[in-house]
Amino acid sequence: MLSSKRLWYAVWVLLIGAFAVLHALNLRADFPNHSPWWMDWAKYTDEGWYGNAAIRAHLSGSWYLAGDFNPAVGVPVWPFLEWVLFFFTGVTVEAARGLAIAFFFANLLLSYLLLKTRGPRWMGLLAVTLMVTSPFLYCFSRLAILEPMLTTLTLGALNLGVRLPSFRRPVWVAAGIGLLFTLMMLTKSTALFLLPAMGWAMVVGLWRDRRLLVRCGLAAGGAFAVSFGLWVGLILHAGMLPDYKYLFQVNTYPKPKELYWPFVSLWWSFHGGLWVDQILIPLAGLVVVGAALAWRRFRGRRLLLDPAFGASVLVVAGYILFMAVQNHPQPRYFAVVAVFCFLIVARGAGALLGEANAGADPPRHDPRRQHILGIRAIWLGWATLIFAGLAVGINGAQTLDYAGHPEYTFVDAAERLTRYIDQHPNGKRLLASVSGDQIALVTHLPAINDLFDAPSPGIPDMAAKVGWYQPGWFATWNTLDLGTLEDIHGHYSLEQVASFRAFDDSKRNVLVLFKLHRWAGGRVYDPSDQNLRIRFPEDKFDIPLE
Repeated sequence: MLSSKRLWYAVWVLLIGAFAVLHALNLRADFPNHSPWWMDWAKYTDEGWYGNAAIRAHLSGSWYLAGDFNPAVGVPVWPFLEWVLFFFTGVTVEAARGLAIAFFFANLLLSYLLLKTRGPRWMGLLAVTLMVTSPFLYCFSRLAILEPMLTTLTLGALNLGVRLPSFRRPVWVAAGIGLLFTLMMLTKSTALFLLPAMGWAMVVGLWRDRRLLVRCGLAAGGAFAVSFGLWVGLILHAGMLPDYKYLFQVNTYPKPKELYWPFVSLWWSFHGGLWVDQILIPLAGLVVVGAALAWRRFRGRRLLLDPAFGASVLVVAGYILFMAVQNHPQPRYFAVVAVFCFLIVARGAGALLGEANAGADPPRHDPRRQHILGIRAIWLGWATLIFAGLAVGINGAQTLDYAGHPEYTFVDAAERLTRYIDQHPNGKRLLASVSGDQIALVTHLPAINDLFDAPSPGIPDMAAKVGWYQPGWFATWNTLDLGTLEDIHGHYSLEQVASFRAFDDSKRNVLVLFKLHRWAGGRVYDPSDQNLRIRFPEDKFDIPLE
């Protein structure tokens, strides 16, 4: 019996490993086309944006570009790791995505370790199985974006938090949690919404020893305040506060005028969980609701007060709240939510099956009633497993399909665009484009961002940035923005010279390249004197203006 059980676990682990390896194959391939998450912007911008400091440092010798988007000022951890990695690999999109995959693998291990402290081994393996077979996580864990690393740091902090009572020096470990939270905040500022989960993991285990709890809380808070304060002080000393503020400005989206908009936004953010999975996300919700309804019973309280389960619920709630406040839910944001929803499902199944016959209710209850409740828990536990198994089958097939049909439309477009520029010299070999940093990651073509312009001395706006850097080329997706046209027209006329198909978004599936020609005599037009949002006779393009 024991040997057959070990064999079963060995086969299970091998299957998990096989699906995990799929994530690391064909890293140059695009984000899968025709997925339910086709509209996410990250696939053609974010990998370059949030790693541009590392890309620039290796390609040009300076990580900072005045007047451009410099997110490393506010979120430096990811670009720093990329900078170190590129010393060994060179600047490649495969290396950047490989780093994200390394964090995904770490998430598998840390998820298993988190649940290992709360129940049987199969519970942790179930959570990991849900993660490796998820087509959603397959798509987003293969992008060099911030979410995989943020998830790793969160799981690391939670693993320490739930184990605080077992450490010989819990105060020092709590200080380490504070430092991890600093790294979380310097990876992605949305980590602020994960603070309640960190607190829950620490508080529940130490609740009986209030004095130690206070000392640990002070240690964690002090470590965070000192370490984060040092970084802010460094920013102030370097005179980069405008860049730090700008990171938050560009991530602030307009809010509706109606007073009820927060409720509508919350509903859309909550409903957006279906982007992740239409079986597992509702199942996670049912587990939480069921535990809440069973609060008066010992079993329900025990699950809700479990540090790993409660922290997972708070992570999900915190991130959904962030999206509601932001009024801008994007599929990639749910990469954090997905992992912790899968933990909720696995922990809920473990609680129902593992505790059904383990004295989950106090002995004062009627034995016959207790037996009936135990049978119900078993049936509910098996129902949870059946639905989870159904999701694994459906999701696994979709993940295999994505992995078996890699496409390379964007990298091909970036390479052909760069080749065209090199074969048709036109002024400075510099591209202005919203996807410029992404193209630079693939082909090393120097670029500036035509969408974001951080305040900088001598470069107050985008029009000034165009004049300052004098790019020879401009690229956009499908249509030409009127505001961008105005900024460029101050210095240049535009000539549409090539187009390259990429991706599957009907509004962003053609990358259009323009030559920029300076006005005669180096003339500069002022938008206050002349309407620059129109086609000039010197312009040669046929894509729509928007």
